[in-house]
This record gives sequence, structure tokens and C-alpha cells, in this order.
Amino acid sequence: MAKIDALLLEVISQKGSDLHLAQGKKPKIRVNGQLTELLQWPILEEQALAEMMQETLSKNAWNSFKDTGDTDLAYTIEDGTRFRCNYFRHFYGYGAVFRMIPSKLMTLDELGVPEIVKKFADYQSGLVLITGPTGSGKSSTMAAIIDDINTKYERKIVTIEEPVEFLHKNKESIIVHREVGEDTKSFSQGLRTALKSDVNIILVGEMRDKETIELALTAAEMGILIFGTLHTNSAPKTISRIIDVFPQKQKNQIREILANTLKAVISQQLVRSADEKRRWVACEILTRTSALASIIRRGETDRLDNEIQMNRASGMITMDSYLLDLVKSGKITNDEAYIKAINKTAFRKNDVFEPEEEIEQSL
Repeated sequence: MAKIDALLLEVISQKGSDLHLAQGKKPKIRVNGQLTELLQWPILEEQALAEMMQETLSKNAWNSFKDTGDTDLAYTIEDGTRFRCNYFRHFYGYGAVFRMIPSKLMTLDELGVPEIVKKFADYQSGLVLITGPTGSGKSSTMAAIIDDINTKYERKIVTIEEPVEFLHKNKESIIVHREVGEDTKSFSQGLRTALKSDVNIILVGEMRDKETIELALTAAEMGILIFGTLHTNSAPKTISRIIDVFPQKQKNQIREILANTLKAVISQQLVRSADEKRRWVACEILTRTSALASIIRRGETDRLDNEIQMNRASGMITMDSYLLDLVKSGKITNDEAYIKAINKTAFRKNDVFEPEEEIEQSL
């Protein structure tokens, strides 16, 4: 058994989500959103940490990491549990983060996302964006939607990820997994190849650069259903982020394409439960309305919150409204909701919330 496996088994036994390793520090694991130091483990010296990291990489991959200072990979321990890994160099030496990939694909019901998200699997074309910070459950939500499609429809689905996380078995659909760095050079190259493969649906693990975003929009215009992720925390910021990637002379063209193709945005984050025994997903949902295309074309993203609120009966909801609902149901505390709220000034005025003084001062 590799030395790193003992630490990863500790994550599993404590029902954690992540393992954090940093040279000169003891290992830490994240459980229900909280980082806890593994006191029984020694401080990680350079040689010991380097040996652990090398166990998971080929010689060429290790040499490449030493040259670049960054690498991403998927690693499987002996019991079959898979981890998404990020290795990096920092001021004090080596570092690594391992995120456990659930062995079982969770359904949308099990994840607790709003009912309207189930409709995303029924779309035939267009762009669906799933956004949120690292560790917000984007990959799990995306995998659940893909599994729903795979169960109900005969589709050709290509996933482009870095690394591949959830492995789908073919049910009604044909699913091709491609890993950036192993099977394709980049997200954009993977997209180009997918467009030539008689594909119905493409999952883009991260829309991080202009070329990838432009290709994804082009594919959506062609009638392909695109699922993509971004590190944004609201629907307005997601739309602005896509448009802002492009130079001024191209922005109007991109607004037009986005207005014609955007089907839905789900922005999500995980929040600690009131009893601190689990985490709940909190979502902002934007779906296509008759007014959405006009809002995007005119660059009036400040109107989106109002558009979402006006269409709550159809399943749309703002992040702050979702957080308030979680507070009212007793699932999370007032303070946790306030910390995660987007518009804290407006959030403070709600009658369900009376933030403690120290929480207000810390934000």
C-alpha cells in the first residue's frame, strides 16, 4: 500500500471530503466544511511529502511537475475510492490537496437541489452553466444531470475534464470520457474534436479561457447541448464573466450568441447544517424567460435578480432567498446564512435574521 493511502483512508474513516498536505505542517482533513489537523501525524518534511506525491505519478509526470510547479490528476487507492488531486509548489515547499470523489453517483433528489434542475436533462440544445466556488458540489450536480440523461435518453455524450471525476457506464446513452493532459491537450482542443464526433451533449469541466468559452458558445449555436462550469457565485456574475472575457469589439456579438443559447444557470454553495453534522446545498437558479434574451443583449445584468424574483413560481430563486428558506426550515443558522449571503446589506434587513455583533464585524 502506498504511504499516501494511509492518510486517504483517514479521510474516509472520518467521513471527510478533502485532505490537505503542506510541507512543514501536519496533515489536515476537511469534515463538513471544517479543517481539522491530524494531531497523531508528524509534521510533513520535504522528503517525506515528496515521496508520497511521487507514488501517484509516473517519472515523466513528476519531472513535469517539478518544472511547472502545478499538476492535476486522479488517484485511486486499493479499495477503489478515487480522489481528485492538485499538486503545487508554494513559498515553503510542496503542497497537495486530495478531494474524495464519491464512489456512488448521487441522484438530484439525493443531492437536494431544487426540482427545476431535473428539467435540465430534458434540454435538446443550448448552454447550461453550473457555477460556484471550489468545493461547492458542481461536479456532483453535473454528474447527476448526466446520469439522468443517460438513464432516459439515447444521446452521444462527451465529457472533457481535468481530471475525469465521475465515471459513467453506458445505459441508454453512449458516454465518452476525455481527460485533459492524457487524452487531449486542452479543453479547447477537446471541444474541437468533440464537435467532429456526431455528439449531442458536451460536458466542459471548466470554461476557464476565451478560446474554450468561444467554442462552447459556437457549439451551443450549432444545436449541441453544452454543460459547463465557472467559478462564479451568482447568475449575474456568471453572465458578466463570460462577456468580460472578450475584447470590447467582440462583446456585442457574444451577448447576441449568449442571448440566443443560454438555457439555465445554477450557482451553488455548500453550507453547514445547524447541528454541524452535514452540509446543505444552497442554489441560485436562473432559467430562460421571454425577458432574459433582452436583458443579456442590453448588458443589463443588474436586472437579473428582479427577473429571478418575479419568476419564483416557475422554480427560479436567488441565492439569498434560498439561504433564508434554509434558515426558516431550521436547516442552517442565521449566522451561517449571513456569511454565505451575496447581498449582506439587504440580507441583514430580513426579519428572520439578527446577526451577532462579532459576525458583522468580521465581514
